[in-house]
Amino acid sequence: MSFPLVILLCVGLLQETAGAVHMDKLADNKICGDAECSYVVSMATVLDDFIAPDCRFINLRLGQKVYVYSKLIPEEGAGVFWSGSVYSERYVDQMGIIGYFPATMVNETQKFIENTVKVATTNMDFYCD
Repeated sequence: MSFPLVILLCVGLLQETAGAVHMDKLADNKICGDAECSYVVSMATVLDDFIAPDCRFINLRLGQKVYVYSKLIPEEGAGVFWSGSVYSERYVDQMGIIGYFPATMVNETQKFIENTVKVATTNMDFYCD
């Protein structure tokens, strides 16, 4: 195998693995319905459009329904963010993707779990692919 081909192959492999990024943590703890944060805590309605500033967040449109899976416990001076997934009766780009959004952008309309648990966040909670 020639030397330029080996370099090209290595650069290609590095580019493929460099697509994933660990972003800064938004909080150290979160509130969930269970220890794995796999249950929907509540349902909310979007109050205004929100454009995701980076890959940790999801886009929201006025009137959409959102399943809330966790609520970050904010650090002093930080914003309040929840994680969730857009719900729709018809296919939309963000449906099924879980991401963060400001809690002020939604109105919580229905709580499914009253007895929540506090869970420490990990770097994977803020991992971008």
